[in-house]
Amino acid sequence: MMPAQCPVAILFLLLLSLPLSLSFLSSSDDQETVPEEWVLLHVVQGQIGAGNYSYLRLNHDGKIILHMRSLRGDADLYVSDKTLRPSFDTYKLQSATCGQDIVVVPGDFARPVGIGIYGHPSYQESEFEMRVFLDDTVPQDPFEDSTLENEQNLKKTHATSSDDFQEEESIFWTILIGLLKLIVEILV
Repeated sequence: MMPAQCPVAILFLLLLSLPLSLSFLSSSDDQETVPEEWVLLHVVQGQIGAGNYSYLRLNHDGKIILHMRSLRGDADLYVSDKTLRPSFDTYKLQSATCGQDIVVVPGDFARPVGIGIYGHPSYQESEFEMRVFLDDTVPQDPFEDSTLENEQNLKKTHATSSDDFQEEESIFWTILIGLLKLIVEILV
């Protein structure tokens, strides 16, 4: 009598576990649900080595949602409106999980916003995909003085580009002086 009950018990257990199995199979990371009001602006895919950073610049105005998931390894997200090269030492917003990383960039952050993607050292290489959304549900302030803000952003952009130029100029002079020293040592 016992052997006849085993197939029935196994069949019963299989029927009980079927809905759980189907829900697991249908819940894929590819079918992420985002609010309909969000507008997809960009999809960025990339790879990053262990302990390294990859940097992006966000110029788009408004409330932005950065939704990144690690496809392989573990990539972390660091965001700042003060530096274009945020890291785990210098950031304003961050998400450092082992799966999905989500950062909401407020609309009042100064643009451009620096985005740093860090490859966690526990993996030789990490592969990621980041979706950049605009949240259109945030109303713009109709009384905001946009001309003053635009002038301030223009000054910041000029300062950033002149800083970049000075950095490039400094590297140029360092290399040139090093070459001149080498030539002098060879001639002497």
